[in-house]
Amino acid sequence: MSWPNWLPLRENLRSLSPYGAPQVPAQAFLNTNENPFPPSAQLQAAITKAVSDVASQLNRYPDRDAELLRSKLASYINNLSGTDFTFNNIWVANGSNEVIQSLFLAFGEGSALGFTPSYSMHALIGKVSNTVWIDGFRDSDFTLNTKEAINQILLHKPAMTFVTTPNNPTGGAVALAEIAKIADTVKTLGGLLVVDEAYAEFSKELSAVTLIAKNPHVVVVRTMSKAFAFAGARVGYLVADPMVKDAMMIVRLPYHLSSITQAVAQVALDFKDELLAGVETLIQSRESLITSLSSLGLTTVKTDANFILFTGFKQNARELWSDLLKKGVLIRDVGLSGHLRVTIGTEAENKLFISALKELI
Repeated sequence: MSWPNWLPLRENLRSLSPYGAPQVPAQAFLNTNENPFPPSAQLQAAITKAVSDVASQLNRYPDRDAELLRSKLASYINNLSGTDFTFNNIWVANGSNEVIQSLFLAFGEGSALGFTPSYSMHALIGKVSNTVWIDGFRDSDFTLNTKEAINQILLHKPAMTFVTTPNNPTGGAVALAEIAKIADTVKTLGGLLVVDEAYAEFSKELSAVTLIAKNPHVVVVRTMSKAFAFAGARVGYLVADPMVKDAMMIVRLPYHLSSITQAVAQVALDFKDELLAGVETLIQSRESLITSLSSLGLTTVKTDANFILFTGFKQNARELWSDLLKKGVLIRDVGLSGHLRVTIGTEAENKLFISALKELI
């Protein structure tokens, strides 16, 4: 983008492009890793009531510290992982991206290292916050090589090291034992290990939250956008040592989490059993879609998330993406040569995707 001379934009931002996925008309929206299942009528009614209950108080600022929501999130994590966190271990924000931004604001004075390809917002937020971002590397099959990752950490000595598991956009998860090895190395350098677990509920791997009690430098970032089918509500959170949470309180904006957001997130947590039941359905659909893609002669990258990265088609990736869109199917060109990514959708969306793909490859 060309910026006018009169605009005093920071020099390090001039070459950057805003993050975003195409928002265009389609019959099947399979590009942004959303959960395809809308809230049930019962959950919608509960959300409506919760919003109504807080509506009379909207002239007042929200609970600045969101303690009730943080307590419910702590209970949710404890039930999943057998931990004993309290609200003092949780910090909530407007989506996991605000959590990540706050980490950079608090701890980004040095450099940050991530193993690419991975979630592109890590690098973008790092650069926007004036942190030196270092692109680490993965093996050619997109897996994270623990030995090489440790070598890169020792070489660059970053203030923050990012590990995404399951990884976006490739899908693979990192075993807890491997994360523990990386955490041990990070500890020797006095940095933070930030484990981004946005898609954790779709994986059978143990969560890195189980490392925090003995490793206060480990920070786990999670979201309600994916498994909870709550992308429109914008709720992300971190699980960490209370001192990390205290640092977040310094860099946060005042009253950054609205009363409505807090209220509806609490309702979603009350309905967690219903919402998480959809996760198993998506996992089964994921395996079925992998089989369908393989039957077309395509190769899929091992995934533990609610999406599949695939390759093996003859067309240019951008060309195939465009041709699929013409047939009403919107998937994602993630910028990896010869690869495209498809989110697991409803049964009808998945069938439409496979049908369109059969006609094109």
